[in-house]
Amino acid sequence: MIDSLFAVIVLLLVFAAGFSAYKTRAIEQAYPNIGELTDIGGYRLNAVHLPRPKTADLPALIFIHGASGNLRDQFEAFAGPLNGRAEMLFVDRPGHGYSERGAAENALPSGQADAIAGLMDKRGIKSAIIIGHSFGGAIAAAFGMRHPDKTQGLLFLAPATHPWPGGVDWYYTLAATPVFGWLFTQTFVIPLGLRRVETGTLSIFRPNTRPADYIMKTAPELVLRPQTFRNNAIDVVNLLAYVSAHAPRYSEIKAPTVIITGDSDDVVLEELHSRGLARDITGAELITIRNLGHKPDYVTTDVAIAAMERLAGQPRDLQRLAAQAEIRIANLAGEVSGSSAVSQAVTTSS
Repeated sequence: MIDSLFAVIVLLLVFAAGFSAYKTRAIEQAYPNIGELTDIGGYRLNAVHLPRPKTADLPALIFIHGASGNLRDQFEAFAGPLNGRAEMLFVDRPGHGYSERGAAENALPSGQADAIAGLMDKRGIKSAIIIGHSFGGAIAAAFGMRHPDKTQGLLFLAPATHPWPGGVDWYYTLAATPVFGWLFTQTFVIPLGLRRVETGTLSIFRPNTRPADYIMKTAPELVLRPQTFRNNAIDVVNLLAYVSAHAPRYSEIKAPTVIITGDSDDVVLEELHSRGLARDITGAELITIRNLGHKPDYVTTDVAIAAMERLAGQPRDLQRLAAQAEIRIANLAGEVSGSSAVSQAVTTSS
């Protein structure tokens, strides 16, 4: 009886691992690498590099994606609207997207900040405005502390930078463990994760509307690949201890800083992280937008670009632009509610 049960478990694990390997190849075929791998000293970092155009009116811009993401997320938000205005570097963080993981220090925001600084050197970018979304905010803060000579300005978008109460989701903790984490990511993450891509991406945007083509354009399924998910989990599990140790040092940051956040962000609590940054970084400007969730890069792209312009020394009234964005968000919410009411009425009458 025990032998039969053991055999069934082994067969299930083998089947799950085979399915995961098959889906990993399918995901990579569906979302091939759009960047270029660059050796930065023993491992390769992937990025899309858009050279400085003749029409540029902004300094170089470095974009750092958040947890569970890849460079396509920021690329789709900003590459088009900023076309012709700046040199841009959209980076797959170490161990994410198509970047290699590198050494153990790359499991921390400080190591990832150093990796991006090394990539800047390889690309001939002496300094830049650093833009970090969500988890990328912790890396942007580390970059500002560790590489002040390369930091022309810092733009934080719904950043995760300070200690928070509680821990992280169970699947991150499990995936980060040495033995069972490897087994979990090799067998169960893809079949379980594929069922949550739709609801997960909707929740990241909530209460705002996710673009209909967001999944197709930004390839969130890439994080479900076993090693990538494990890297992501280790990053997330390490973050609390890291920010607890380093947040007291944010006062060392001297670069011009803008923080854009929403008061309806259920992913990263703005009262802890964004307000904490505004308190800790001298001269930082905090822009809090009502009814905005976790994606200011997509929902209020215009405000984010205006903040880049502000950091470049151009006069911009960010508070006024934020107020205009609030009106736009309210109008869009009203349209969605109206459409839902009409749809419900039609369904009821049918």
